[in-house]
Amino acid sequence: MKVYALLMLVLATMAFTGCSDPTIDASSEAKMKESVAKVRESLPEAKRADFDQAVQLIAFSQIDMKSLFANGGADAGDVEGKMRDALNGKTAEQVLAQAEQIQAERKAREKEQALAEIRELVAKRDKAEQAKQQLDKFQVVRSRFYMRERQYLGERPIIELTVKNGTDQAISRAYFSCTIASPDRSVPWHEDQFNYSISGGLEPGEEATWTLAPNSYSDWGKVDAPADAVFTVIVEQLDGPDGEALYSTRDFSERNRNRLAELKKQYGVD
Repeated sequence: MKVYALLMLVLATMAFTGCSDPTIDASSEAKMKESVAKVRESLPEAKRADFDQAVQLIAFSQIDMKSLFANGGADAGDVEGKMRDALNGKTAEQVLAQAEQIQAERKAREKEQALAEIRELVAKRDKAEQAKQQLDKFQVVRSRFYMRERQYLGERPIIELTVKNGTDQAISRAYFSCTIASPDRSVPWHEDQFNYSISGGLEPGEEATWTLAPNSYSDWGKVDAPADAVFTVIVEQLDGPDGEALYSTRDFSERNRNRLAELKKQYGVD
């Protein structure tokens, strides 16, 4: 019996201690400010900064910014009420615990979204890698860039390409990325993209040579590369006879590649 009585005493003491913790009174703005200050003062100095952040986190978790801006701030009163309700009656420890839960739920949502983005990027990468195998069959046999002098009109940029269609499909348009660079320099003289609509198309096995003249007033007209610069051209997309893309690596850019690597590292995905 003495053990039972002692246990009851301990439980009663714990209940009394818990009830004595100050709580936030959010019935009005003035009472809320006063009670939040009292609750904050009840904490050890080392935990007060965490409490401040927790109060802000709980309050702002009640705001739907998209809805608020969509309504021109008309729901501001309702939002303020939700913020007060979220904090009303809570002790310092309850505020800290709720903030921790909100952070955990937020991190879980962020991870779920990140994993979905990883799956999307992986699918794009795999599709691009499969497309590249076909794009490699459309060979750039020869590529040359130079400036052609025109009487009284100045220089005009010229691109000369010889290509061979090694795919099993007729090609109506080809898209390229290109770099003009010198072997002994780390920074290219020029990087760009261009495409060419093939009159009559290019059937499987056919070869063609094109002379293209980019706009002189574009960046092409500003290229000032030395004679030893190398003009490298890479096929990025091929359209079929119907004008639709047959093979393309454009959906998976270098930016996508870096983003995928970053997400995988952050979330420990192989």
